[in-house]
Amino acid sequence: MRCRLQTLLQRKFKISLLLLLLLALVVHLVMDFALPTARRPCSCDVKASKAVGIPSGSPMPASLKKLNLRILQDFSGSNGSLEKSSQPQREGLRLRAGEPEIQQQHEEGNAGWTKGSKLAALFEHPLYNIPVPEVTERDKLFIINPMEKFSLQSSRSDNLRILQDFSGSNGSLEKSSQPQREGLRLRAGEPEIQQQHEEGNAGWTKGSKLAALFEHPLYNIPVPEVTERDKLFIINPMEKFSLHSSRSDEWVSSSKAETLLPTGKTAYDTYPTWLKFHVGITRYELYPRRDPLLPTLLRDLATQRIVSSVQKSGGTQLKLIMTFPNYGQALFKPMKQTRDQETPIDFFYFSDFERHNAEIAAFHLDRILDFRRIPPVSGRLVNITKEIRDITTDKKLAKTFFISPAGNVCFYGECSYYCSTEHALCGKPDQLEGSMAALLPDKTLAKRRSWRSPWRRSYHKSRKAEWELNPNYCAQVRETPPYDRGHRLLDLIDMTILDFLMGNMDRHHYETFEKFGNDTFLLHLDNGRGFGTHSRDEPSILAPLQQCCSIKKSTYLRLQLLATQPYRLSDVLREALAADPLAPVLAEPHLRALDRRLAKVLVAVGHCLARAARQEEVLVDDVGSWV
Repeated sequence: MRCRLQTLLQRKFKISLLLLLLLALVVHLVMDFALPTARRPCSCDVKASKAVGIPSGSPMPASLKKLNLRILQDFSGSNGSLEKSSQPQREGLRLRAGEPEIQQQHEEGNAGWTKGSKLAALFEHPLYNIPVPEVTERDKLFIINPMEKFSLQSSRSDNLRILQDFSGSNGSLEKSSQPQREGLRLRAGEPEIQQQHEEGNAGWTKGSKLAALFEHPLYNIPVPEVTERDKLFIINPMEKFSLHSSRSDEWVSSSKAETLLPTGKTAYDTYPTWLKFHVGITRYELYPRRDPLLPTLLRDLATQRIVSSVQKSGGTQLKLIMTFPNYGQALFKPMKQTRDQETPIDFFYFSDFERHNAEIAAFHLDRILDFRRIPPVSGRLVNITKEIRDITTDKKLAKTFFISPAGNVCFYGECSYYCSTEHALCGKPDQLEGSMAALLPDKTLAKRRSWRSPWRRSYHKSRKAEWELNPNYCAQVRETPPYDRGHRLLDLIDMTILDFLMGNMDRHHYETFEKFGNDTFLLHLDNGRGFGTHSRDEPSILAPLQQCCSIKKSTYLRLQLLATQPYRLSDVLREALAADPLAPVLAEPHLRALDRRLAKVLVAVGHCLARAARQEEVLVDDVGSWV
């Protein structure tokens, strides 16, 4: 009986609850249909409609709402190269100059901006309208001929050099490279162009610490005479270049190559810049000190159209191989950290990020040290949509693209570390910074040998390497080929100094060109884990120098020179990096850290000299009577 009563009460409760819900629904329907409604437009939509010339009563197009949302995004983050003023162009506004309607909107926008503006009111004050004296011809900086059109060739020795400001070290390098950035198509080997290049260098040296450094006698020590055996490639000077497709085994006909490449008096003129770079590699250097091709090659890396983007196989982090119309290729490393971020102190060296700006700075630092063992690298702003996603043939890479909640285009690829949605690479909204490194010749054409560094770290969280436990470890290395003869050990110590200045602990292997045997330079590749910290130094990187107490005399003299005020390392590197499209490449604390670390290198050499019986035991003479 009690059980039946309880069941009856439950049913009554459920029926009552259902009746209440039905009653609420009926009241809601009556209010919707019976009461008059007046929809007021959102004030933000009204204002936006007026701004673009849409009547207030008409609905705003979805494309304009999307544009407003993008404009409101904060672009003050990591991508320092992106400017807010360029966003409307990037978002697809197709404005043609000279259209009356567009011009009128522009003027009305400026007029509206002045209303209620304290800045505009300030400039209207009588104190800001005091007339200046009448300007005569003598008061003008330049007197021009209004009938004469501008010509690059006629003005190269007079107008251009006068107009450039060489009073500051950074400005000289940056401004002198502008004609190249603006798309001048110069072909190497033409006498007139060569003359312009030399005259441009003559003007560029005024007030430039970097140019003065490269004019110093220590940077003019001649390399040995290059014979045919010392060249990486021996070419037929009568045969024109023909393109080889990376997706087939067939050679492109010479007639097709001539339509894609520059033409000239010799076969060498038909070579693209990347091939001239490959042809110029010798036993002694990756490129010469005063290589006239270097500015053109850096410009190509930063501006040439990208026709293919695929993921590079291997490696711990995402890298892309990008191909240009002339079949040149570059290694693209995307931006992962902002300029001012430091590697957390609790990170192991083998799990650190690879930084794009470290690759750019490492190339210029290597050149300033006169090693010239890092392939040319330039910064570049890449459009993720047009230059990666839309043209990639890599199916695995294509599957990883997505749009973030902020409306930015992102991707993450496939790799061992940091390839997930949590560590995705996102544009602003689809623009992404990265480094573009010129690729070395294919290994099928120029074989390279990989060498395990004797001072390789353990790459273990707790275990240490032998060199960290044995203070006499260098004695064993000196008895082991190829370090038992020649300059291989000294070249390794050069690389150690470069790594210490950058703070790079990730040097487990290095490579050489197999053709040259053991008597050649080391390739300083993969420098992305440098410049991760500026507030602390890692003295263990200098272990080869401290344990072996040997260094090339030329290297030591250049380090001493870079520690002096006229050629201070931070100043010349700052000037070199100022010409990069992504400048500033390094934050100022990293530049100051270079001077501090350079002083520590010189102190380490000083300790070796103090313990040595003879100076020649530490400073190995490689300059002879030149210094």
